[in-house]
Amino acid sequence: MSGFTPYVAPTLPTNPATAATAGSGVQSASGHAFGSMVLDGIDRLEQVQDRSDQLAVKAATGDLDNIHDYTIAATEASVSTQLTVAVRNRALEAFNEIMRMQVG
Repeated sequence: MSGFTPYVAPTLPTNPATAATAGSGVQSASGHAFGSMVLDGIDRLEQVQDRSDQLAVKAATGDLDNIHDYTIAATEASVSTQLTVAVRNRALEAFNEIMRMQVG
């Protein structure tokens, strides 16, 4: 990732009449919706895994000149996958915690 973009919580309207016309998505300070940030991260993970798979095939067929390239790509894919799973698990924990909250 190239940089950190802080999350700024949207303000909720105080007037119920304007609540229906409020913003349609949660956005960060730079204006990117959270969902698109997640999809971009998943796309990057897929690219890293594809590169690792391509280098694995080259290593298996003997077409790879430097085995270190494959080792680095495989490790990067593994760490990226572990991070994605950890973020997913944390998001599910947060969602479940929100669902357990009592309204009223």
